[in-house]
Amino acid sequence: MPRLNREGRYPVNLELNGQQVSGHAEPRMLLSDFLTHEIGITSCHVGCEHGVCGACTVLIDGKVNRGCLTFAVQADGCSVETAESLASDEGELSDLQKAFKKHHGLQCGYCTPGILMSITAYLKENPKPTEEELRDMLSGHLCRCTGYVGMVRAVLDYCENRG
Repeated sequence: MPRLNREGRYPVNLELNGQQVSGHAEPRMLLSDFLTHEIGITSCHVGCEHGVCGACTVLIDGKVNRGCLTFAVQADGCSVETAESLASDEGELSDLQKAFKKHHGLQCGYCTPGILMSITAYLKENPKPTEEELRDMLSGHLCRCTGYVGMVRAVLDYCENRG
């Protein structure tokens, strides 16, 4: 691991949504704070700071991870994906995001980026989930607005209609 600089911060270099980015983080800085405050990502929300709500969910090397439970220095050299990776470079929503919009799978939107990242990873392992499997997977996320009905409909519709 590189040495601390004079300000007590480590360099953190990672691949973020397909682009190399660099910043500096104190040893105790959380990945969610690093992405938001050092890099400028807006989708990694912190709701509980205990890994319970799932709003800060990102993918690290393709695996679901809570940004509020991961130190930024732990992601050094890793590939990190946030909800910003889902839309095209031109800003067009992904098919999964369009399904969420169509089925009202979001209301306030605070938890949505983390949920989308968990679903993205989950569908790689289970491309045709049942409603029960989806509800079980979504139980790792807290959403006070939607009741999850629209989210489940959105994912089932997305899975049925993707090519």
